[in-house]
Amino acid sequence: MIQITFPDKNIRSYEPGITPLQIAKSISEGLARNIIIAKINGETWDLNRPVNADSTIELLNVEHPTGKSTLWHSSAHLMAEALEIFYPGVKFGIGPPVDNGFYYDVDLGGKQITPDDFKKIEDKIIELARTANAYVRREVSKEEAIDFFTRKGDEYKLDLLKDLTDGTITFYTQGNFTDLCRGPHIPDTSWIKAVKLMNIAGAYWRGDDKGKQLTRIYGITFTKQKDLTEYLTLLEEAKKRDHRKLGKELELFTFSEKVGAGLPMWLPKGWLLRDQLEQFLRKAQRKMGYQQVATPHIGNKELYITSGHYEKYGKDSFQSIKTPQEGEEFFLKPMNCPHHCEIYRSRPYSYKDLPVRLAEFGTVYRYEQSGELSGLTRVRGFTQDDAHLFCRPDQVKEEFMKVIDLVMLVLNALEFNEFTAQISLRHQTDHSKYIGSDENWVKAEQAIIEAAAEKGLKTVIEYDEAAFYGPKLDFMVKDALGRKWQLGTIQVDYNLPERFDLEYTGSDNQKHRPVMIHRAPFGSMERFIALLIEHCAGNFPLWLSPNQVIVLPISENYVDFAKKVANVLTNADIRTLIDERDEKIGRKIRDAEIRKIPYILIVGDKEQQEGTVSVRKHSEGDKGSMSLDDFIKAINAEIQSKISDLQTVLD
Repeated sequence: MIQITFPDKNIRSYEPGITPLQIAKSISEGLARNIIIAKINGETWDLNRPVNADSTIELLNVEHPTGKSTLWHSSAHLMAEALEIFYPGVKFGIGPPVDNGFYYDVDLGGKQITPDDFKKIEDKIIELARTANAYVRREVSKEEAIDFFTRKGDEYKLDLLKDLTDGTITFYTQGNFTDLCRGPHIPDTSWIKAVKLMNIAGAYWRGDDKGKQLTRIYGITFTKQKDLTEYLTLLEEAKKRDHRKLGKELELFTFSEKVGAGLPMWLPKGWLLRDQLEQFLRKAQRKMGYQQVATPHIGNKELYITSGHYEKYGKDSFQSIKTPQEGEEFFLKPMNCPHHCEIYRSRPYSYKDLPVRLAEFGTVYRYEQSGELSGLTRVRGFTQDDAHLFCRPDQVKEEFMKVIDLVMLVLNALEFNEFTAQISLRHQTDHSKYIGSDENWVKAEQAIIEAAAEKGLKTVIEYDEAAFYGPKLDFMVKDALGRKWQLGTIQVDYNLPERFDLEYTGSDNQKHRPVMIHRAPFGSMERFIALLIEHCAGNFPLWLSPNQVIVLPISENYVDFAKKVANVLTNADIRTLIDERDEKIGRKIRDAEIRKIPYILIVGDKEQQEGTVSVRKHSEGDKGSMSLDDFIKAINAEIQSKISDLQTVLD
């Protein structure tokens, strides 16, 4: 008998060769009907794949991120089967799941696909889905795989096979389509009830712009038609909130081909928004004992060899910077942690000095393929609200919990009220891509699990999602449209202190190794602001809005009074604009509403005579007339109320 351990630590005994689906049925038929994939020892498995040894198991439905991505991966295969029917001889590159659906890169042999073709392909996919063909996994030799794709004439699959080791190759077949695939897949095609092909794009094979350009077809599927309908409605709303659209309309940021793709530039209003966020976090960090530092935008290659980042990410970085000195080589900084390790190393520490908390809004650079760039969410240069804490082993859990408080402060401030804390651990059995000792990994993982539990966080555990140097806690946030984003991360790291030979003197007068905690509540400032724009549709909270008030004179006769009002507000630290245009007041009000400025003050003869302002609130309308002093008190009270609510988190 083999022992199967469930997530609640319950253990059951089964005959060797039992499948995850049979295990589910042994619990309840209802459970078996709802699960779509399993995790065995942290690795995703088909439901019909036999289990022959003691294992841990998770049974996942389509609502689970892994279940959803499996559905979409299987859907890519089904789309490929439909394409072979309409385009005989089509060749296939790769077809993975993505955040929202899937794609397949295909070579149509000179033929074209346009959006006009989508409907017939969608109909064929649903027709094939209704046949309920099983996804059948088969292990094949490399020789057999090469022979299959040679006969098929698919040079892309043959190219992929070059990187695969004999004995690790699997085929998946559903209906009349067979693909080279690691899997896993859903049990059969009948799970796919609704499909929508979204768009097409060009994609170079292997990302090499000197290689052949393939056609990338994007799609999405659901297990219920109503889910697709809801998704398409959501998509329309998302288009209105698209940060690229609103960023341009609100004059927040811009890009320039001459500066370079993926390198955003912040316009004055965007800088004000970003600066408010930075000031907010800096103030909170000062209260929590952080020290601000700054590091260069480049680093010597040896720095990243020492940290291990060069080995892991060197191929994906920008090309090195050579200097006139023979053998001297630098890289654009891809992360801040190695620099902070060197700052820690610059002076000796006693156990009494720890923890040391070093914080930096540090700009880093990572090369992304041009086809993957997307507004502020995927860029080549971005700023992280980075900090690294160096502490004694007995301080790890307490420090980790304090960082959780800081992340909660950020989420509360921006009204991200729905989130799940994902505990990201290394693979349960395959540790090849992680550095450091098993002992340190176990300690680090346990500290995160205990800290999250003591803070009462709603958590999920995901294996094989850790950073290469340590486990982490990722905050998975749901925005106003119900979309999930990863915001804020905290990581425990025993390995970089080892690699950089970091030390402190203990109470026993001996040298000891500190533990390092990496944290970034915002993560990338660019990505965070993109999400924030879409979450609030550009209607930023008053304390954060780049322009809090706009003063509208009814005519040019009242411009001087409007300037006096604006000057008083500016001196009261209220960010204020004036609209001096020779336009009708109705037009000025409409334009101010479009610009999403929180408060509109209208001034004319009555206001000038009485020393008052007529107040309108964005999207709420007229709020009546009041003295300027009363307005300043009201707006400051509104801001202070929010700040006081946030302060309780830190206190």
